[in-house]
Amino acid sequence: MEIRRYFYLYFVFGSMLGVRCFTKKVRFSNKEKVKIMLKIRKVTSLLLCVLFSCCFVLGCTTAPAPQQKTMTDQGMLFSDDSSDFVLLAEAVPDAILEIRYYSTYNFVGDRIKGYEQPVAILTKEAAAALKNVSDELKTKGYRLKIFDAYRPQMAVSHFMSWALDPNDVRMKKYFYPKLEKNTLFPQGYIAEHSGHSRGSTVDLTLFDMNLEKEVDMGGTFDYFGELSHPDYTKITKQQFNNRMILRDVMLKHGFKPLVEEWWHFTLKDEPYPNTYFTFPVSSDSIKVK
Repeated sequence: MEIRRYFYLYFVFGSMLGVRCFTKKVRFSNKEKVKIMLKIRKVTSLLLCVLFSCCFVLGCTTAPAPQQKTMTDQGMLFSDDSSDFVLLAEAVPDAILEIRYYSTYNFVGDRIKGYEQPVAILTKEAAAALKNVSDELKTKGYRLKIFDAYRPQMAVSHFMSWALDPNDVRMKKYFYPKLEKNTLFPQGYIAEHSGHSRGSTVDLTLFDMNLEKEVDMGGTFDYFGELSHPDYTKITKQQFNNRMILRDVMLKHGFKPLVEEWWHFTLKDEPYPNTYFTFPVSSDSIKVK
């Protein structure tokens, strides 16, 4: 900005000097006046080139807004820095995406805040590990079907607001028929923060390429209840084996399971174990390298 200031001063004083020169009683021939004006123009052009080059080199143009990181009273770190994240459709192109929170077919019954596009986002490390999972399962006739991946904090806050409204039970018969809504928060089905917001957690199932449909896991995604526990045995042997196929390959490639949900896995060595991200689920959030 200092260089800009000098440029303005030069322009003002240079103009004043030129006016003073031609208003004083100094006699020049017309030919001499033309020569003087041409020299002034050349010098001015050269100085302008130098000044604008300096402005460019020293960053006089508007700088991008800095990425924000904030610490809460509880010691939790929030960040909007998406530079270490990738689109799953690019990192794992064989995966099928069915982003439930972009649709209204979820336990809330509305599109969830923060889901601006039906895309899946993960940290680079989690996406690379999931690519290995996908490659192995593909040789066995399966593809991965993704329900959710990175989840912004605003979406988790939306869940909390919904949980505190006792009158909104539109989706109860589909996702929590055996539970009262006021027990979802105390029992841990809904929480103030989610591992998904750290960017290395994914919700998924298997898609059978031969049968051209989802594999039967004996229960649906986001069902609140014991039926969703990976080790639940009151399902058929085939349904249980299907859960184990998914579980075994995920664990083999560095993911750890959740004891309450057969579809939920987190990268064991997640790169951001203490950071919760806030940028929306959108391809625009992923910076072009």
